[in-house]
Amino acid sequence: MKLLNGVALAALTLTTTAAMAEGEVSVWSWGSAAPGLQATVEGFNALHPDITVNIEKLGYSDVKSRVLAACAAGGTGLPDVFQFQNVEMELISAQFPDCAADLVPLGFTADKQAQFPEFKLFALRDGDRMIGMPWDSGPSMMFYRRDFYENAGVSPDDIETWGDFIEAGKKVQAANDGVIMTNDNLNGGTEFLQMISNEQGCGFFSAAGDEITVAQPGCVAALETLGKLSEEGLVTAGNFGERVQNLSAGTVATLMSGAWMEGVIRNNAPEDQSGKWGIMLMPSVTEGGSRAANYGGSLLAVAGNSDNKDNAFTFLDYALGTNEGQVAMLKDQGLVPSLVSALDDPYVQQPQAFWGDQKIWELVLGRLEVIEPMNGTSFFSDADQVLQSVQTKFLNGDYGSAQEAMDDAALQISFATGLDVAN
Repeated sequence: MKLLNGVALAALTLTTTAAMAEGEVSVWSWGSAAPGLQATVEGFNALHPDITVNIEKLGYSDVKSRVLAACAAGGTGLPDVFQFQNVEMELISAQFPDCAADLVPLGFTADKQAQFPEFKLFALRDGDRMIGMPWDSGPSMMFYRRDFYENAGVSPDDIETWGDFIEAGKKVQAANDGVIMTNDNLNGGTEFLQMISNEQGCGFFSAAGDEITVAQPGCVAALETLGKLSEEGLVTAGNFGERVQNLSAGTVATLMSGAWMEGVIRNNAPEDQSGKWGIMLMPSVTEGGSRAANYGGSLLAVAGNSDNKDNAFTFLDYALGTNEGQVAMLKDQGLVPSLVSALDDPYVQQPQAFWGDQKIWELVLGRLEVIEPMNGTSFFSDADQVLQSVQTKFLNGDYGSAQEAMDDAALQISFATGLDVAN
């Protein structure tokens, strides 16, 4: 009788647990991140068959504007889970502190946090709270056409500094008619400026977020480097869509971006480009530099007013907190894991045919723990708008030097934010 009661009790416990786990989890995501996240659902449902995950794919701007509008309305209209960029998450923590749930009591403990690199956790801390879980990361890499480089007799192994890159670029363009060395979103973004600054240990704001640092030497050197690329005719302007078109058309030799660009290139390049692409580290401004930076990468947050917080975190914990979930997204869309243990996954060690049998993920994930954290603050968008304008004027010759341009940018950002300019 006691055994029967034990069996009955166990059955009751299992039934109760299953009932508690039943339900739906709604998610807002954008771009290639949405199908990447969808690729984790099958594995998740093998473990949690009673939780239905509904992923709604929106545009990046749509997700950002809808989340901020919902947060301003007290969370009304939010899904259970939403994607946000790391560098912009402080918009939410500063203005709407209750809009994203604290994940610590849900299970994102200190031990689990330690499984991610510091630069991914930096913007997610709100005192003792963690208001998001790191998703993909964007170690900055150089994606290059092997055939274009070989035509010019250029080896990527010989490119360590931006000076080396410039000299190589002249040869590549001379040897490949109609090919430009690289593209950057010069007219609508500051991608190169951000990546080279980060590599130099400089961000828009200080680590504490209380001073403006764009006029510091590392950021000035980044703008100078971009200016040299422009002066030598090695970089042309192209927004994201135009850069994708150029890589597909075979008119660009090198693309520098977050490593998430791997999936974009692989999924958009014609079949005859398979094996013709390679990946190398970004150059440094000076010899012996770190050659490590981050561009892009996002997080998943649980809405503070969600009725499904436990189920929502259960999904996050699988998709983002396990090698299985992270590697599923890596295979499907080239979304780079932030989970450090993913470096030990067998898939990461495999040669990739599209990339000339190069073990690209071993190279990419090996940069995670050497990237310097950068504080975006709640004023990141304000600073970026100023720098876009200053960058354009500098490349048009409207400033006497990069230092003068960045001094002007710092003053404009100070006027817009009320923060002091660092000495």
